[in-house]
Amino acid sequence: MAKKKAEPKKRIFLVEDHEVLRQGLRLFIGQESDMEVCGEAGNAVDALTAITALHPDAVVTDISMPGTNGIEFLKNLKARHPEIVAVVLSMHDENIYAERALRAGALGYVMKKESAGEVLIALRKAFKGERHVSDKVTGGLLLRALGRPDRGTLAAFSPVELLSDRELEVFERIGRGGDTKSIANALGVSPKTVETHRMHIKDKLQIKTMSELIQYAAVWVDRKTSGE
Repeated sequence: MAKKKAEPKKRIFLVEDHEVLRQGLRLFIGQESDMEVCGEAGNAVDALTAITALHPDAVVTDISMPGTNGIEFLKNLKARHPEIVAVVLSMHDENIYAERALRAGALGYVMKKESAGEVLIALRKAFKGERHVSDKVTGGLLLRALGRPDRGTLAAFSPVELLSDRELEVFERIGRGGDTKSIANALGVSPKTVETHRMHIKDKLQIKTMSELIQYAAVWVDRKTSGE
């Protein structure tokens, strides 16, 4: 009787600006019999170039990285390579970014505080076309689909929803105590760019002073991360 031919391994591409984390993920995924890492990049521009050449089956990406952030990267990835599935692995609270990531094309959202095994679960579900998020996020999405506001998804029912993905990232960092210089360094942009984002945020939220913005952002982040 002919031996059944083994299924080819799913090829994973990693997008993460921290090299140590990339190495850890590469080693962890490499232990699996059905997956392998075929490439990696530290920013969105290099990632899209490499992905076009390598044609991976899936991408694991962070939200925060120099230049283009993970949400914009997902949008570009889906526009160019709709066949590639994506999972987000991020330090950012899922209450703040998971829904935006799903809207941008991701099929999974895993926080970095979770075990590495969650990434594998999310990838395997993504290969079957299934979403992987926490029960809390799933409940919020269901309530929104029913047209009912959820206290754990305040961004969708507040002026904060008017912010672009990058503006939201700056807004969150302001709420966590970040100043212009530290935010610029974290995002790989100039302080002037951060100041421009800050000005747009104030306009959209109809806030006049920086002290009011800091207070507004701090309260919003506290409510989102506590699930109130």
